[in-house]
Amino acid sequence: MDEIRDVIERKAALLEQGDAKAILAHYAPTFVEFTLAPPLRQPGDARDPGPLEAWIATFEAPPRRTVTHLEITTDGDVAFATSLDCLSAVPRGAAERFTLWFRVTLGLRRIDGRWLVTHEHESVPFEMDGSLRASVGLLPPG
Repeated sequence: MDEIRDVIERKAALLEQGDAKAILAHYAPTFVEFTLAPPLRQPGDARDPGPLEAWIATFEAPPRRTVTHLEITTDGDVAFATSLDCLSAVPRGAAERFTLWFRVTLGLRRIDGRWLVTHEHESVPFEMDGSLRASVGLLPPG
């Protein structure tokens, strides 16, 4: 499980460095990706750093991602991990930093001896009061 934890924490550290190619090296060549941004499903091509580089470029500096409450389950060459992550950044042209907590589920496979992400799902809860507003002010427990 330490190898999987290292993959997940390394991806977060590489985001802060703005290194899209190095981040994508932790993904299988094709993967399923459901991120916070539209569309409902991202293309998921680890050979193309363009979309991730374009997203990183929307910030004054690369975003900081902190992984918390990480839980990992493995069975042979398959694993899944869940966490509550915090994203913090200053959008280009904005005066202030934002902080957003969100949920993450990763599916990983050991391929050629390396743990690689094959499925990534990120989500923010929304208010069930009919407003459908994203609940971006939530904080993790404890």
